[in-house]
Amino acid sequence: GPHRAPPRALHVDRDRRSPRSLRRPPADHRRRLHRPARLRPRRRPAVLDPHPPARRAPAADVDAGLARHLHRPGHALAVISAFLSSRDPLHVSLRVVREVGRLRRPDAYAAIRRAVAVCIGRTDFRIVHTSIQDNHIHLLVEANDKRALANGLRAFMISATRHLNALRGRRGTVFPTRYHAVPLTTPKQVRAALCYILNNWRRHREDLAGAEARRASVDPYSTGILFGGWRGLSQFFPIPDGYQPLPVCGARTWSLAVGWRTYHPLIGLRETPGPDRHLPIA
Repeated sequence: GPHRAPPRALHVDRDRRSPRSLRRPPADHRRRLHRPARLRPRRRPAVLDPHPPARRAPAADVDAGLARHLHRPGHALAVISAFLSSRDPLHVSLRVVREVGRLRRPDAYAAIRRAVAVCIGRTDFRIVHTSIQDNHIHLLVEANDKRALANGLRAFMISATRHLNALRGRRGTVFPTRYHAVPLTTPKQVRAALCYILNNWRRHREDLAGAEARRASVDPYSTGILFGGWRGLSQFFPIPDGYQPLPVCGARTWSLAVGWRTYHPLIGLRETPGPDRHLPIA
């Protein structure tokens, strides 16, 4: 009979007749399929640990990093030691910007005195001794932990910034770096810090700046007048009329209250401290 065309079903495209699993994949897909498993990176879910484990840095690394940050104004400084014990007092140093001017003058003294008084009522942070120098401040403090240290020094710096800026009629930063603190872990270190803080004015020759300074036995810009560890003195100095000393807190740590004077001699009034290699501020 006459030639008949095959049914339309026989003209279906070959790819449409074959199952999807039998089709030939494209070239780029074939390369992905045959890529060795060891070369394919494994995707792992990103997990952010809110409390990463603390890593204790070597002392050399800590000192090097501290030195780098100290020369970068505006960067916060933390404690030099990776660990802080409530049994150890700390020597804290704070530098002020040049625009604030000299700190060893009566109005700046009053401003810093108010800042120290702000911290007196705290139970977790105590300023035991203070020394005001030309462009920096030394504090001998006790803190229950790192948070207490940070909060206490923050309160001090906020108050000092507000009052020092008010004197100059300016606004802005007063402390270019946050703070630098050195834990004092032995009675010998505590004695050295006491001598360094209370007699620091002799190191800077402030005891020779004028007739009044030459007559003074202790630095009027420090808490030396309320210090009971001077050699050859059985009682505190009498407070002159009109003079308001810097507030102090009683020491609670053993090394600062008892330990240093148990194992080491008392501090001489004319004893000039040497350089402290741990401090970037003299």
